[in-house]
Amino acid sequence: MKRWLRTLFPVLIVLVWLAAAGAGGPTFGKLSDVSTNDQAGFLPQSAESTEAGAWQEKFLDSDAVPAVVVIEFDQPIEPQELRNYVPLADKLGEAAGVAAESESQVAGPIPAADFEAIEFVVPITGDAGDAVEELRAVLQAELPTEATAYVTGPAGFIADLVEAFAGIDGLLLGVALLAVFVILLIVYRALLLPFLVLLTSVFALCAAILVIYWFALMGWIQLSGQSQGILFILVIGAATDYALLLVSRFREALAERDSKWAAMKTAYRGSLEPIAASGATVVLALLCLLFSDLNSNRSLGPIAAIGIVFSVLAALSLLPALLLIFGRGAFWPIVPRPGHRAHRAETGTVPAGAQGLRGTWRLVAGLIAKRPRATWLVSLLVLVAGSLGVLQLQAHGVAQSELVMAQTDSADGQEALARHFDAGSGSPAVIVADGSVRDDVLNAVRGHGGVAEADFFSEDGEVVELDGRVMIKATLEKAADSEGAENDVDDLRTDLDAVDETALVGGVSAVALDTNVTAQADLLKITPIVLLVILVILMLLLRAVVAPVLLILSVALSYLTALGVSALVFNHIFGFPGADASVPLYGFVFLVALGVDYNIFLMTRVREESLKTCTRPGILRGLGATGGVITSAGIVLAATFAALGVIPILFLGQLAFIVAFGVLLDAVLVRSLLVPALSYDLGRRIWWPSRLSRTSPSAESAAPKVGART
Repeated sequence: MKRWLRTLFPVLIVLVWLAAAGAGGPTFGKLSDVSTNDQAGFLPQSAESTEAGAWQEKFLDSDAVPAVVVIEFDQPIEPQELRNYVPLADKLGEAAGVAAESESQVAGPIPAADFEAIEFVVPITGDAGDAVEELRAVLQAELPTEATAYVTGPAGFIADLVEAFAGIDGLLLGVALLAVFVILLIVYRALLLPFLVLLTSVFALCAAILVIYWFALMGWIQLSGQSQGILFILVIGAATDYALLLVSRFREALAERDSKWAAMKTAYRGSLEPIAASGATVVLALLCLLFSDLNSNRSLGPIAAIGIVFSVLAALSLLPALLLIFGRGAFWPIVPRPGHRAHRAETGTVPAGAQGLRGTWRLVAGLIAKRPRATWLVSLLVLVAGSLGVLQLQAHGVAQSELVMAQTDSADGQEALARHFDAGSGSPAVIVADGSVRDDVLNAVRGHGGVAEADFFSEDGEVVELDGRVMIKATLEKAADSEGAENDVDDLRTDLDAVDETALVGGVSAVALDTNVTAQADLLKITPIVLLVILVILMLLLRAVVAPVLLILSVALSYLTALGVSALVFNHIFGFPGADASVPLYGFVFLVALGVDYNIFLMTRVREESLKTCTRPGILRGLGATGGVITSAGIVLAATFAALGVIPILFLGQLAFIVAFGVLLDAVLVRSLLVPALSYDLGRRIWWPSRLSRTSPSAESAAPKVGART
């Protein structure tokens, strides 16, 4: 290639990515415009609560979400004082985002039995965040100092959840990038290289966001605050991991070749297959979420997959271009050059394949070569012991008031509501039943132990019947977002089946119940699909059967251990009230898919080295060549996922811990000890049925003598 073309080619690649980042960067602030955090919208159309909700909209001719205004007084008010708060209903009805003709729709003031509180139910049809903010402003301006007001209910919880996600664009990204930058400085001990790697990650994220924004705008995917946060972290972490592998091979090649072009050619050839295979594995694993029945899970699959695609593209195009432009200068002040490697004589007998290793990896290789079976058995026992904690995992969903890990007005309002009213007041269960047996259904609802009161939906004193159906609103004794209310809904559905098999039970509690049940079913359905997809990819990549099976088993055990340890930490250290039902599924998909990355990094290099010598020496050489890269990649990915903890959302905090701990466990224990030691113990049999499995066993245990040069 001519000199001017060589110079121009990487510059053109950088300019293309610069244009993509320039177009995608401004869309960061627009993502909230195409996002939704309404839990009801995540359920499939076939869910009972979704069907009941559709009927409810027909009866009310509205899709309004209720906000419950609770006002507490220092001392009980007199019954005649209620008229003083009638004008407040008009004020609340005038707030932006409240349903049209709200003067007749705002319910209240409704006094508590102890007259220490009153409540209003305000229907919200506009943006919940803006509407709730204005309602709170009205209350602050209108109420006397001896009264305390809260805005809670479904609209209040949505508003506080949106506010908790508000820092996701700047804070989360800033913390993640800073953490990665510090780690890269320590790993590379170079001033420029960390900037080049981070630039690659940020450009990949900008390009991915541009595509995702338009997909969400067209209605092809459903974006939420939690999928947005996961996307940021996943792209930064994955792109950096892929960059670490390429940079490692490039630095290794620069120490053997004078030409940076020749070095890049060697590095690219050694990195292309593992990076492409890793990316394809993660993408396919994420796309398995399309089999989910929850729209939030199903949408996350393509959202995260798009992020991984751009991470791979950036690592294989933008980063090589930047490294070619800056050459050896990217590694300053420790510049790799041919002949500048430190050499020293080795003392003692060195296992075949461990020659040239120094420091930690020399010790690890020596341990594996000397006691492979003891090494993998001890590692296995540690993992099994940690996995027993899964028995304490409480992933059955949490109350809406517990979703935000900070004090919120909606959570305080829910407590105030429970102190003075039936806890389910303002967020009733909705029953849609056959009009021909409506009285029997109403009696069954009223007779249920968890129902405080129930009545038909009526207008002007007449029961409304629509297409032969009637609607009943039932106030539950327990808080609508509590596990107890979900259990009551489940029991109520069972009771009503005996009266009216067509009866539907919906409402806030029913939505939460159906979401948890669907999420648990998704875990059982998607887990084997993901494992099967990854197993097939590993078999094609490694041209073997035994090694891929062992790798899949190690990844699955690593996941169970991470989940078990996390359960113990959640219950006994952090004191969490439980976990979202989707946490195990998300943790599984990310840990298994990303854990396979490290399997691929390790075993593709082991196979490459085994083809040059034999399996056992190849295992030690592959471990030594990739050990530092995998450990660094694990630390980077753990740090980026840990950054999710800065967003005060329980789901993201738990996912951050599970994935961060699991990735470190995978990189430090599984990929450094368990897999290499087990593979070393089995020797060439791990490549069955490929030709490598028939390599002469005589060379497997060969060791060079004392004094071998490194």
